[in-house]
Parts: sequence; structure tokens; C-alpha cells
Amino acid sequence: MKGICLKDMPSFIRTTDKDDLIIDIILDVTERAKRASAIILNTFNSMEHQFLSALSSMLPPIYSIGPLQLLLNEVPDTDLKHFGSNLWKEEPECLEWLGSMDANSVVYVNFGSITVMTPDQLVEFAWGLANSKQTFLWIISPDLVSGDSAILPPEFFADTKDRALLASWCPQEKVLNHLAIGGFLTHSGWNSTIESVCGGVPMICCPFFAEQQTNCRYCCTKCGIGMEINNDVKRDEVESLARELTEGDKGKE
Repeated sequence: MKGICLKDMPSFIRTTDKDDLIIDIILDVTERAKRASAIILNTFNSMEHQFLSALSSMLPPIYSIGPLQLLLNEVPDTDLKHFGSNLWKEEPECLEWLGSMDANSVVYVNFGSITVMTPDQLVEFAWGLANSKQTFLWIISPDLVSGDSAILPPEFFADTKDRALLASWCPQEKVLNHLAIGGFLTHSGWNSTIESVCGGVPMICCPFFAEQQTNCRYCCTKCGIGMEINNDVKRDEVESLARELTEGDKGKE
């Protein structure tokens, strides 16, 4: 990836310890991959042609079968539709609430199922969203905050009560395909990224760990479908990017 910096590399390989356990695991998996009959990836050629071509020269046949959620939509309406991989119960009220909103008017906020942030980061995100005066749907998973419960100040709820909905989980693919959604504040996990691409939703990318930094870099510089926010979250930056996402030119590109 042209122009990539150290900060854009996956967090688990940014180490100077040659005996790091995760590095050993990655090297082992890479060697095993060379002996596979074939490799399947949840991506699609038109999005990652450059990287798929590079990998194809080093590895067994690669089949890009994604986006998987679009393939699932082609499955006949059988009992398989009732199976899912969510860690928490979805709240269908989210879709009902979105149905009362104007097109492209809502910022959807979800940092995934395993991201953990500090209480200070949570508060900065909260006041940034509140001060932006944008309407938003914020998914706050049960263990989003490290070592504590997700507690927001009463003033935040008073300020946003007429233009915000907070929930613990939602059917994300349906949310991202809803006409009311105008943008997505995300942790840049791959599933969330590819679902946002399929829904045609621009992103504010705030990566935390793993490959999220690389996904963020790709979306913001290569594809032009995201705007990066510093992991050292400040409410003023959240406010300005949330406004740009739904009202500015970058959100409409």
C-alpha cells in the first residue's frame, strides 16, 4: 500500500520483540497457508484487486467470495435465516426509530463487539456527538468501557433526548442499508467496513487494534470513503467530522 506508515500497520506486528508470541503465530499461519489446497477470503476483487493479485503470486489459489452478507441474501428463505453470529440480542426498535427519520440524516455509531475504550474516550465521543447537533443512533455494547460500565452524564441525555437513540445492539446490516443513515462512526473492523461499503455509507474511522488501522488507511486514502479520527479522541474533532459526514462535501463524495 503506497505511502503506508508504521501507525497504519496492524497493531499486533508493531513490535521490536523478535520472540513476540503473536508474531510467531502469524508466521506459523502464513507457512501453513502455503500448503493449503485453496484459500477463501471475505472480500471482492473490485475492491482489493491489487492485494489479491499480490497474494496470488505467493499462495495457493485464492477465491474472493465476499461480501458474504450479499451471498446470504441469495439464500432461499429457509430455517438458516434464523441463525446468526451476534454476541448480544438485537433491539429491533432501532429500525422502527430510523423509520421516523429523514433520508441521510442519522449518524450511526458502533465500535463493534470486542472493542474496549476508556471512560474518557466514551465521554469525548458523547459530547462530540451532542455538540455536532446531528441525529445519531449509538450502539453501546455491554462491555464497551474498560473495567467499568458505560456511564454518561445526565446533561448528555438532556441535550440529545430529541435526536438520539442509544441501544446495546442492533441488526447492523439492516441499519447500514436503511435510507435514514447518512454516515457511520466505526472502529474499522473488517466486517463493519465491508458492510458499510455494501450499504454505500461513508465512514468516520477510529481504529483501536488488530487490522483496524490498516482498514482505516485503505478506506481513507485508497478508496476515499472514510475520514480518520485520532484515537486520542477529542470532542471538537468528533463534532466537526460528524457534521462533515452528513452536511459537508466529503460525506457526499
